[in-house]
Formats: sequence, structure tokens, C-alpha cells
Amino acid sequence: MKKILLSLMAVSALHFAASAQTKSLFDGKTTAGWHTYLKTDTKAWKVVDGALQLDPKAEDQGDLVTNDEYENYELTLEWNIEKGGNSGIIFGVHEDPKFGATYQTGIEMQVLDNKDAEDNKKANHLAGSLYDMKAPSADVAKAAGEWNKVKLRKKDGHLTFWLNGTKIVDVQMGSEEWKTLLANSKFKTWADFAAYPKGHIALQDHGHVVSFRKISIKQL
Repeated sequence: MKKILLSLMAVSALHFAASAQTKSLFDGKTTAGWHTYLKTDTKAWKVVDGALQLDPKAEDQGDLVTNDEYENYELTLEWNIEKGGNSGIIFGVHEDPKFGATYQTGIEMQVLDNKDAEDNKKANHLAGSLYDMKAPSADVAKAAGEWNKVKLRKKDGHLTFWLNGTKIVDVQMGSEEWKTLLANSKFKTWADFAAYPKGHIALQDHGHVVSFRKISIKQL
């Protein structure tokens, strides 16, 4: 009996270790594992110098989303945006034809050239912000054309954002703080916004050249 228990414990430990392993979401060579929102292709997104890059002049534009859905995880990646550029990392996305865009259900971590982008007038629209809800606690974004490192943690509705090694957003979904932030945002009347605990992760097509690389996820 003791041997059986030990064996079960060993199997359980191995299962836990496997579930906590970091998985790459991008192989650096292809768009395997991704598709354009509500489509099957990835025509506007190319692999350039080991990064997923949006060509804003290509046909069949759209946000690039993971094939799989995730609920509790740590997402890490690097992004680089052109001068004046705007994009985002949108998560908790529910893919359904009744929602025409990822941001109708998903929550966004802003990607922006803070210096020259048109959308740089509000603090809660700057790079690293919980878009239109909570401003980053510090402006640590690098200049356009430079790589920025992101860690985004979502655990039981608790959201934590890091940019270039600095923790800049920390909030619990459903808390009084969250309710206040939501009530003061453009999403206040959107019944399906942030309503899905499990969802796809999207890289936003906002009409500017943007690149993402070293994309990995650790499920929690």
C-alpha cells in the first residue's frame, strides 16, 4: 500500500511539474498555432527576422489569435512598434461571429509608441496600461523601434502586468477597484467585456507595423 501511495504521489508530482512547464507559442519560423480572428488564415502577419510582424498593407487584416484558449497563466513576450504605432495584447478573448472584434470580450494590455502615437493623451492609454481602465504605475516603455519585454500574469482573475522588469499594473477582477475602473471606462455598458475566464490571446492589428517575438506561456 505504501508503495502504491508513493507511486501515486510521484505521478502527481510529475503531472504538476509538466503542467507548470513553460510552452512556446511561437516557433520563430511560422505562424503555426495562430490564426486571424474569425478566419483561418494569417495573411497579414508574417515571420520577419524571427518575429511575428503585421504588414498593415496586406490583404485580410485582423488580430492574430492563438488557436488554444487559456485561463490561468503567465505570458511572456517581447514587442517592437514603429514610430507613432499602436497595438495591444488582448486576452480572455471569446471567439464568436456575434463579436466582430477581439476587444469586445477581451482585456487589453496596451502596446504603444508613447512619444508619437495619437493615442498618447490619456495615462490609461499608454504602453503597459490596462487599456482605458488603469494607467501604468511608471512609464518604462522604450522608444519606437526598440524591444520591450512583457510579463502578463492572470491567476483567478488577478491581473499583474510587468514591462521591462517593472510591475506596472496590479488589480483583481471583480473587486471594488475593478468595478470603479470599469464604470469609468468605455467598456462600462459592454455586457460581454471581460466576461470569459478562459479565452484566446490576441495580438492586435491597429494598422501599424508591430512585431512580437519570444512568446511563451506557463499555465498556472
